[in-house]
Amino acid sequence: MPDALEASLDRAASLCARRGAQLTELRRQVLRLVLESRQPVGAYALLDRLKASRAGAAPPTVYRALDFLVEQGLIHKVERLGAFVGCVEMEEHPEDCDCGAAHDHPHQFLICARCGGTTEISDPGVTLALSRAAAAAGFVLARSTVEAEGLCAACRGPAEG
Repeated sequence: MPDALEASLDRAASLCARRGAQLTELRRQVLRLVLESRQPVGAYALLDRLKASRAGAAPPTVYRALDFLVEQGLIHKVERLGAFVGCVEMEEHPEDCDCGAAHDHPHQFLICARCGGTTEISDPGVTLALSRAAAAAGFVLARSTVEAEGLCAACRGPAEG
């Protein structure tokens, strides 16, 4: 896993460089913390972890890094949880992911109401349905994030199938 994480961070740095942006050491550290987290992680939890290596870290430091990472399409903010997760598209297809600020690949989040686990899915059909519904209402979507709550397979268990 450490080698895979380092490879992901290196791909993120290369992606930023191709866009004329820089994945500074601080931004890389924050991205590492988000990617290491098994669940969406909030800014203050990140700050607490960051203080282990950067005693002077403050909320604006973390928020600026998170804003950059979201803008570059390396992470997503899960609004319902006020937390951040790594972008699955960037992880799975870094060579194709050039979403940047537009973050134009479709993404939706499935949030477990019991454990808080979050899964990013990318279903163009959901995006198309939302765009069609918006157009029928005379609205043009600039971007959207769908967040759906339910129970994950592990929390649901075999009895609740």
